[in-house]
Amino acid sequence: MFELPERNQNSNKGTFGKILNIAGSKNYIGAAYLSSLGALKIGAGYVALVSDTNVIKAVSSKLPEIVFFDWSEGRKQTGNFDVIIIGCGMGTGFNAQRHFKRLINDIQKKPTTTLIDADGLNIMAKLYSKRDLDILNFSENSCKNLIITPHPAEAGRLLGISTEEVLSNLNKAAEALCNRYNCTTVLKTHRTIVRSKEGELYINEHGNSALAKAGTGDVLAGIISGLLAQKMKPFEAAKLGVYLHSIAGEKASEELTEYSVLASDIPKYLPHAIKSIQNYNN
Repeated sequence: MFELPERNQNSNKGTFGKILNIAGSKNYIGAAYLSSLGALKIGAGYVALVSDTNVIKAVSSKLPEIVFFDWSEGRKQTGNFDVIIIGCGMGTGFNAQRHFKRLINDIQKKPTTTLIDADGLNIMAKLYSKRDLDILNFSENSCKNLIITPHPAEAGRLLGISTEEVLSNLNKAAEALCNRYNCTTVLKTHRTIVRSKEGELYINEHGNSALAKAGTGDVLAGIISGLLAQKMKPFEAAKLGVYLHSIAGEKASEELTEYSVLASDIPKYLPHAIKSIQNYNN
């Protein structure tokens, strides 16, 4: 069974980790909110969001528990955080690509546990296909503890193959991603595959169609990042995060039905998923 990170009573917000979330853009404000919320609800002690002014204004009205930086200030903060999330709803245009390159360069100078999701993965695929290796050098030391969380289409772009090829052999695709990008991979499907660069493998058997909605992947990115912030190793954090996310979806469906669950409902049911592990372990 799964082990939850310990909660030391002699603690403060720094004990449970600091997360810098680079997320959101004009058309994807919700992604910034959902990923930040997922990180807090799983137990991270401190979450800061780096985004555009309009995103910050919208998210701050819904989630006053997090800290906010604009792009110029946020880039100066990368060395002060335990975990960095890049990509949830940040867009893939010129400015987003410029921010991504600068952030990856900063992270490579001072390696930090990093999770790349969504638009961050699409930018990464573009850079890799152009052989922009001076910016994107995924060597053993350049990005410490890198986790990527693609769905099959994103995985195909990262590997330079079709979505159909990814779907024809999901485990092979996950292994190829681990090897190419020196990372832990969370390949999201109805049976999500978690694979480490060392070859550890977990296939999730839980969840349902309630999770097939926009925004649920942003919540998952936040959950995994929150577990990483609490000092879990990448493979263990990814595995537990995927499991808790899927159980929260099931718990939400029991009350709301698979039709009516929203991405924003998943964090509300995380406590039920956490309790199911606590009850099992007791």
